[in-house]
Amino acid sequence: MVVRALVSTLALVLGLAVSPAAAQIYVSRDAAGTILLSDQPLAGAVRTYAVRNATNVRTTRGVAADVEGIYDKTIEAASATHGVRPELVRAVIQVESGFNPRARSRVGAMGLMQLMPATAADLGVDNPWDPVQNINGGVAYLGSLIREFGDEVLALAAYNAGPGAVNRYGQRVPPYRETQDYVQKIARKTDTMPVARGRRTVIYKVLEEVDGQTQWRLTDTKPTSGHYEVIR
Repeated sequence: MVVRALVSTLALVLGLAVSPAAAQIYVSRDAAGTILLSDQPLAGAVRTYAVRNATNVRTTRGVAADVEGIYDKTIEAASATHGVRPELVRAVIQVESGFNPRARSRVGAMGLMQLMPATAADLGVDNPWDPVQNINGGVAYLGSLIREFGDEVLALAAYNAGPGAVNRYGQRVPPYRETQDYVQKIARKTDTMPVARGRRTVIYKVLEEVDGQTQWRLTDTKPTSGHYEVIR
């Protein structure tokens, strides 16, 4: 069975039953660059991921966790750009969506890093269902919160409950059960640490040309030339 990237996780968890003896997922790309997932060997350059708890691979988070490696380059690049530890980003994605790029919450948060529509728009994310856009936007936002509050724990609380809630409670984790559980889950997955406190970070939306095509890039470094917009 081969499924396209846009519906890979959903189709996989609903339809793919892998026996313990063949508990592997094969990941490749077709000629158009589309990511392909299969329970059968694929031609060409293939990365193989073992499926943990193979008898339970129908659970969304179990399967998604096993294919999270396909986002490594995007996570590393976004983390370097916005000054956020990649292991923290991975922990946030795991708790937010279980590495399911099609995840949608009951309040409308979308994708891997569960961006709300207004936040996605502010960050210049045109398609929150696109993993690359979602991760770049989410990491940009998380990085701005870390620098605003000077502490990863408070940044995580703000990511979940909003910066206003953290400020209303004297820059402490709000006494909301959901937010407290959220911070604890991520803290258990990665060591959190304070970061030097600074002024509120400005996010710039820069228009640049790559391989003959124009595209927007998010950065917290003010461009010295070219067309850009201040979005946060």
